[in-house]
Amino acid sequence: MKLLLIVVGKTADRRLESLIADYTSRLSHYIPFSIEVIPELRNAKSLSFEQQKEREGELILRCLAEGDWLVLLDEGGQEFRSVEFARYIDRRCASGARRLVFVVGGPYGFSPAVYERCREKISLSRLTFSHQMVRLFFVEQLYRAMTILRGEPYHHE
Repeated sequence: MKLLLIVVGKTADRRLESLIADYTSRLSHYIPFSIEVIPELRNAKSLSFEQQKEREGELILRCLAEGDWLVLLDEGGQEFRSVEFARYIDRRCASGARRLVFVVGGPYGFSPAVYERCREKISLSRLTFSHQMVRLFFVEQLYRAMTILRGEPYHHE
C-alpha cells in the first residue's frame, strides 16, 4: 500500500519544510509515502469562504484515484493515542486499498463533496494547530507508528 498526504498550499517556513522532509525521508524506509501539494487559490480574497472550500475541494478530488481510502484530518475526527494510531495504520494497510490518502484542508475546512467522498476523519488533537504545523505533526506521528509496528525504540511507553 502507498500512503499519500494531500495538503493545500506550500509550507512557507523553511524550518518546518526541513523537518517534514526529514520525516518523509525516514518514512521511505518503511512504506511508500509522498506529499502532494495543491497550489493555493489565486485571488482567494475575492472568494467567499464557501467558494474557497468548493474550489479547493475540486482540486483535492482530482488527486484521488478509484479505490483510494480517503481520510480527512479534521477537528471532528476520531482521536488516537500513538499506539492506537499505529494499529489503525496497520489495519488500513492490510485492508486491500491501493492507497491510503490523508488530507489537510485549507483554512476554512473541506467542501461538502470532499466530506461525502471521505471514508473516515481523524483528529490529531482537540487543540487547533496551523495547517503548516499539522503537516509536521502528521508525518512525525506516521513515522512513530511505523517504528511502533516494527518494535523499534523511537516510541517510549
